[in-house]
Amino acid sequence: MISDDHEGLGAARRAVLGSVPWQRCQFHLQQNAGADVPRQAMRSEVAADIRSIFNAADRKTAEELLQAAIQKYASSAPRLSAWLEENLSEGFTVFDFPLEHRRSIRTTNSLERVNEEIRRRTRVVGIFPNDVSCLRLASAILMEISEEWQIGKKYCSEKLLNP
Repeated sequence: MISDDHEGLGAARRAVLGSVPWQRCQFHLQQNAGADVPRQAMRSEVAADIRSIFNAADRKTAEELLQAAIQKYASSAPRLSAWLEENLSEGFTVFDFPLEHRRSIRTTNSLERVNEEIRRRTRVVGIFPNDVSCLRLASAILMEISEEWQIGKKYCSEKLLNP
């Protein structure tokens, strides 16, 4: 499961999908880190460090780069350093999957794209006569996307997941 760190979503995930691996969205993690960067001039440097951590070849390298970043910012940005230590490893679940899948499952981009498509297609209608008609259109859009993923685009290769 890929999501942001929303309290209610996290509680639901733990209650219903407790054994399913969770990947915190790396894009949102990087954005959240910006809140603890003390000076505007540091933003690009911090972003580059986080990008290098997430783009590491494997989990071990990512963890080493994370420890280096924590030490690097310990004196110049102690809040950022503590935040990195507490949160950034939540974006490392992706390293448990084949390299070919990592790009697809490291962020919530695919889900946000689905939401945007529903928004785009329902906006054309404007006002629905009732809730059922809105649900019918949204369901049709989701079925179309599901079919596209099953037949056309392959989101993840089952062969790679189950060798």
